Amino acid sequence: MSKVIKQMEMDDLLRTFKDVRDMVVLSVDKLTAHGEYTLRKNLREKKIRLKMVKNTLTRRVFKELNLQVPDDSPYWEKPTVLAWGGTSLKYLSQQIDAELRDRKNIGLYRPGGVEKVTVKGAIADGQPLTFEQGKNLPTREELIGQIVGMILGPASQIAGCLMGPVSQVASQVQQISEKKEEGATAPPA
Repeated sequence: MSKVIKQMEMDDLLRTFKDVRDMVVLSVDKLTAHGEYTLRKNLREKKIRLKMVKNTLTRRVFKELNLQVPDDSPYWEKPTVLAWGGTSLKYLSQQIDAELRDRKNIGLYRPGGVEKVTVKGAIADGQPLTFEQGKNLPTREELIGQIVGMILGPASQIAGCLMGPVSQVASQVQQISEKKEEGATAPPA
C-alpha cells in the first residue's frame, strides 16, 4: 500500500473516530458473507456501527486521538473490527453480547462450536477495559442519579437538623400566645 493510500485511510479513521470515546473491539475470523450481513444489519437497527480496520494504521490514529491502547495490546492481534454507537458503552456491550448469543443467529457466528466473532475488549473514554467491565459500567444517567442521591441524603439530614429546633421554638411561641389570649379573654373577678 502506498504512503498516499495509507494517509488517506488514516485521515478517514481520524474523521470517523475523532468524537468516539467508547467502543468495543471485536475479532472476526472466517465469517461468511451472510453472517457478516446479519451482524451488521442487526446492530445497525440498534444504532451501532461496525468498521473493519487495519491494526497498524489504527494504532497510529489512536495515539493521535489520545486513546491509550498500548502497542503490545491483544486488541491489535488478528483482524480487528471496531463497534461504536448507541447511548453508552454499557448499552453497546450489552447489545453486542445479546447479538452474539442470539439463538437464531448462533449458527452464523459459532458453527460447530468454533467462534467466528470474538470480543477482544472494550474502550471506555479512551481507556482499555475488559468486555465484562464494559457491560457492567454505569451509564451517564445512572451516574448522575447516584450523585444526586448522594447529595440529597446529607442535604435532607441537614434540613432536618435545621428545621427541628425551629419547629420547637415555633410551637413554644404558639403555646405562649395561646395562653396570653386565654388570659386576655377571661372576665375579671
